Amino acid sequence: MKIRHAAVAGTLESSDVMVRIEPLEDTQEVSIQISSSVEKQFGDAIHRIVLELVKLHDIQGAQIIIDDKGALECVLKARLEALFARACDVEYLPWEDK
Repeated sequence: MKIRHAAVAGTLESSDVMVRIEPLEDTQEVSIQISSSVEKQFGDAIHRIVLELVKLHDIQGAQIIIDDKGALECVLKARLEALFARACDVEYLPWEDK
């Protein structure tokens, strides 16, 4: 998926996560910044989940910012799916292909 523009998904409410993405010019790398209230316990897991979805959707050339307030894994994944769809102007996700 090609990141076309900046996008945001989620909130800063307790047990949620706000995720932001911006396209990066002249690079195919993905930069990930994580700020979490539970970073010491789950920072590695959050990073792993983000990388997993980046690879699944073939995201390249982007900066992803995660501001976690203790979200469950399923919430983080849902927010990232919505983020990628918004940033790539995808109207629906091809669930059948996954």
